[in-house]
Amino acid sequence: MQTESKIKKIIPLLILVSPLVLGWLALFIGAYGIEPFDILTYLFDAIFNPIALDSGEKAILFDIRLPRIILAGLVGIALGGSGVALQGIFRNPLVDPFILGVSAGAAFGCALSVGFFPHLPVQIAAFVFGILSVLLTFTVARTQGDVSRLPLILSGVIISAFFTALVSIVKFLVDPQKLQSIVFWLMGSFALAGWRVVGIAAVGIALGLIPLLLMRWRLNVMSMGEEEAKTLGIHVTRERIIFIAASTLMVSVAVSVSGIIGWVGLMAPHLVRMMTGPDHRSLVPLSMAGGAAFMIFADTVARSLTNIDIPVGIITAVIGAPFFIYLMKQGGSESWGR
Repeated sequence: MQTESKIKKIIPLLILVSPLVLGWLALFIGAYGIEPFDILTYLFDAIFNPIALDSGEKAILFDIRLPRIILAGLVGIALGGSGVALQGIFRNPLVDPFILGVSAGAAFGCALSVGFFPHLPVQIAAFVFGILSVLLTFTVARTQGDVSRLPLILSGVIISAFFTALVSIVKFLVDPQKLQSIVFWLMGSFALAGWRVVGIAAVGIALGLIPLLLMRWRLNVMSMGEEEAKTLGIHVTRERIIFIAASTLMVSVAVSVSGIIGWVGLMAPHLVRMMTGPDHRSLVPLSMAGGAAFMIFADTVARSLTNIDIPVGIITAVIGAPFFIYLMKQGGSESWGR
């Protein structure tokens, strides 16, 4: 019993530090290998002697790998945090952050930017249409002044199908060169990561992250059901809107800087929930850390598995599809009520 208790205490700590450990390992894994001791030397120079940073290895480290690893971690935080929030709101471990149509709307924004409006930044277009898709989902789902759970999910499916069709139209109309860029972006990748993109992602994701962390205890009440939550004094509709808005902001920003990367918001919260329990006070930050760790791992595999940069969305899909089958077989029964 004492051993099990110690393990339960150690697991959350391991999850929290896992992004840092994987991020450190990812620094010297890639097509061009860099020795760990050299990385320590370069990091020391960056802090105490920046003038000495002039070699090709240092450029690979600070201009390519480090911003890419940080961006992957930020996107993982966004997807993991939004996933656990939406699963708590809808009381369903199979809910994905893209259930409200965010990914489809953002994909359409990207397709428009690349195909017809090259002067419009992809990040802005993806974010605007990601938010628009959620607003449309809420508009369709609103019945008699209230937004209930099932109509909201069904509306998300409808809006996603609508924007997916619009993306197909754009792909049909653009020239082959632009079509290649659109298809590559839709598969998800961190190949274009840079410090400017990291800054954009950090600010946007932080704005959505703060309310999720501050209000995470309310998810414990809301996951009990609407009637129980109302009995305990929770304004269910208002709280649901706040959580969905924060999640949408984080996912829209993540999609705008990395493209469509699925399954992370489904797998990370569920795995963490199975290891640590359903208490959202710890589950929310641990799911964010788990999402960051998984995203860094998947991106490291994507850029080092072959000589070409595989879109990270392919890696997450290869891992996520069998995991989803496992969840369906289990029925999600181990996720709630423990």
